[in-house]
Amino acid sequence: MLDFIEDLGAGIYAIDTGFQRPRFDAAFLMVEDGRAAFIDTGTNHAVPRLLASLKALGLSTDAVDWVIPTHVHLDHAGGVGLLMDALPQARALVHPRGLRHMVNPTALWLSALSVYGEEEMQRSYGKLVPLPAARAEASHDEQVVHLAGRPLCLIDSPGHARHHHAIWDERSRSWFTGDTFGLSYRGFDVDGRAWILPTSTPVQFDPEALKATVERLLAAQPLAMQVTHYGRIGGSVEEVRGLAAEMLAQVDEMVALAESLRDAPDRHEALKNGLLRGYLARLRAHGHAADAEAADWLALDSELNAQGLEVWLGRSAR
Repeated sequence: MLDFIEDLGAGIYAIDTGFQRPRFDAAFLMVEDGRAAFIDTGTNHAVPRLLASLKALGLSTDAVDWVIPTHVHLDHAGGVGLLMDALPQARALVHPRGLRHMVNPTALWLSALSVYGEEEMQRSYGKLVPLPAARAEASHDEQVVHLAGRPLCLIDSPGHARHHHAIWDERSRSWFTGDTFGLSYRGFDVDGRAWILPTSTPVQFDPEALKATVERLLAAQPLAMQVTHYGRIGGSVEEVRGLAAEMLAQVDEMVALAESLRDAPDRHEALKNGLLRGYLARLRAHGHAADAEAADWLALDSELNAQGLEVWLGRSAR
């Protein structure tokens, strides 16, 4: 097996897309009776790994029936168009709020370009390839599609983004949650126990919608969650509920911190630094050293979460 593929059981494989750093961003490959589906793709630069993964598992590009990005943020869906060009039988299933941005990615590209600049966009993402409209469809809440008879149920899952859906796999009794169920890096596991933190990446973070989505996910009694950042977490209904409680407690803390700094003159720096301190404190309580290396790993999430919370503050003041 290639070193960037991890067998998660039940015909599910996590593929390290290579985005930013090792075991940071996953695409999932599901295989059932010789047919396959990708859930999240990573960026354009991940596509060679995705195609190599098919080959390593003895599958042709004709074997892929579905490409399903959880939402259209580029670390999840940036490679959809390019990947679809290599998969002649596949259809893409995209949240209805995100589909037009996949078919015509100009607005996505220009928005990201204004933040990162041309050099960084090419380095991290590559030029976005349009998704052929004739091979794409919009999902709807509680839609069921099948992979060789294996049912996959999609539900609307706002909170992180309004263009987000989650995918329920009955066979593994797990959700593919994109960013809705937070982030959980394997380097922070302690004695096999995962640690989790929320993501409020701009620009559509909505804490109340997120809480409602998590409750809806838990209602299915999942045994595990497949999170894009990174991999499979849980193992029992109780473990998943514990992770949800930890994440939602942090959501409340993040919102309270943002509210307390609403009128602070140095709000962004204070919010970013306060978030990082809170994450490290919870990581230590988890049993991890929470050292300088951990702080460095969490610096980007603290920055992005601070940005998203500031956008949320602007909306909530209206």
